[in-house]
Amino acid sequence: MGRTAGRSPEDTRRALLDAAGKAIRARGIHASLDDIARHAGVSKGGLIYHFASKDELILELARDLLTSFRSDITAQLDPHDTEPGRLTRAYIRTLLAPADDETAAREAIELIAQLMTIPAVAELARAHYEQLDAELAADGLPDDVRTLVIAAADGINSAPLWGASMQYMQDPKCQQLEQRLIQLTRQPELWQQLPWDAA
Repeated sequence: MGRTAGRSPEDTRRALLDAAGKAIRARGIHASLDDIARHAGVSKGGLIYHFASKDELILELARDLLTSFRSDITAQLDPHDTEPGRLTRAYIRTLLAPADDETAAREAIELIAQLMTIPAVAELARAHYEQLDAELAADGLPDDVRTLVIAAADGINSAPLWGASMQYMQDPKCQQLEQRLIQLTRQPELWQQLPWDAA
């Protein structure tokens, strides 16, 4: 990576966050500030100018990932959709969207797995989850339908953790399932028509 000449402070912070992600993926959560500074093309002093400690840098990296996820959900909101379940549908589309870059998607999974071993990051993620869960609960769907479609989307999204190809999301069966989950949010009465007593 190039040196910092001509970089804005925002560009340098972005480079430091990206470098922190690379260093943590390569060396684990014990990656040093020297490792991160080297990846970013700055001195250790330059890194500390932007982030006073490694803990601060790691928490900001986690916040950045969580903010990016929320931005992805917002981008999936249909501006013409005003029906109950609008946010849930955006959530489903976000989690089941095929990866544009399989390598980047796998690297993101690796990074998140590393970061979640840090108690402060796990707490930050828990608070983020609780806020999103509250918003989804207020989305106007019956609780059982919302729980089902969210659990299904979460499960499909996590399949690469267990060895599925990142191209799994492009499988026609997966795309059909996405459509059915979306349909269930639009017609929650379908849930009540399933023959539960048959089990």
